[in-house]
Amino acid sequence: MHRKSLSRVAINAPYTVWMAIFVLVPIALVVYYAFTDAAGRFTLQNVASIVDYSHTFFTSLELALISTAICLVLAYPLAYAISRMHVKRQSTMIMLVMLPMWMNFLIRTYAWMTILEGNGLINRAVRALGGEGFHMINTNGAVVLGMVYNFLPYMILPIYTVLTKIEQSTIEAAQDLGANRVNIFRRVLLPMSVPGVISGITMVFVPAVSTFVISKLLGGGKTFLIGDIIENYFLGNTGTVDYNIGAALSLVLMILILISMAIMNHFDKDASAGGIM
Repeated sequence: MHRKSLSRVAINAPYTVWMAIFVLVPIALVVYYAFTDAAGRFTLQNVASIVDYSHTFFTSLELALISTAICLVLAYPLAYAISRMHVKRQSTMIMLVMLPMWMNFLIRTYAWMTILEGNGLINRAVRALGGEGFHMINTNGAVVLGMVYNFLPYMILPIYTVLTKIEQSTIEAAQDLGANRVNIFRRVLLPMSVPGVISGITMVFVPAVSTFVISKLLGGGKTFLIGDIIENYFLGNTGTVDYNIGAALSLVLMILILISMAIMNHFDKDASAGGIM
């Protein structure tokens, strides 16, 4: 038993060191800077300054929730349709879903700037059809669109993975028992796919609430999210570099994300314990 314990320690040692260097140390630095001033003295002033950015926090939460909801509505039927296809066609469709992710995130967002701007592809098409065009760039709608486009695959893939495990015979059994399509979805598909839905919501909401590239490029500085403020404090884009306030905002955002993940995990456990019924 002693040798087995030593072998386990030896095997886990590289992962433990990796976690310590790239996870625990950065978190410790964020906590240190959040609760100290420029001279290294303990203070709560940095955390208290979060009140000044409460509106930005709520805006970030609002847009992230809207984006997550849209991704869920779009992803679920698409994931279900793919899961019911032939195996070879499923592979092709999943490749098409993942194809945009092979391109750099920044390039994809820049592409949407070209599409949405006043003389972009959409407005050109509208004018070609006799319309007057409309303003889309530098709005909250453009930011939400950018989030949905960039994060939609993260919603599709986990839902698809869960739905592929639901046998067609299960759906046919429900049909034989007299269940219509609504009841099949409500009583069979949705309860059994909850783990994938929870994973998808988490994987979309977390990057959406903390993004800053999308809001900067598609929001044009008019849509200011908490990620933009944190970036400004760390990089000094507005002329002020303050690691302490930036770390405090990062810490609050981190706690917010952890709370969201804990809530999602709680619903996941409840769904697993409750079963299909």
